[in-house]
Amino acid sequence: MKKNDIKELRTLSVEELTKKEEGLREELFNLQMQRGASALENPKRVKNVKKDVARIRTIITEIKNRELSSSPSEA
Repeated sequence: MKKNDIKELRTLSVEELTKKEEGLREELFNLQMQRGASALENPKRVKNVKKDVARIRTIITEIKNRELSSSPSEA
């Protein structure tokens, strides 16, 4: 994932990011199945997809933390 792609991800909503994450998790599952069957053409793709999922999870956490810190605290 390029820096421009990461900047684009930061503009998306949590729901859109969650959908992207689900798609990447499905892709990761399929890649792992291919790896198990020794039919994987690009082994580095597994590592890259895992990192992309982690990036999206990080962005979702940042958004949620930002929302929590900006909302008035109830005491």
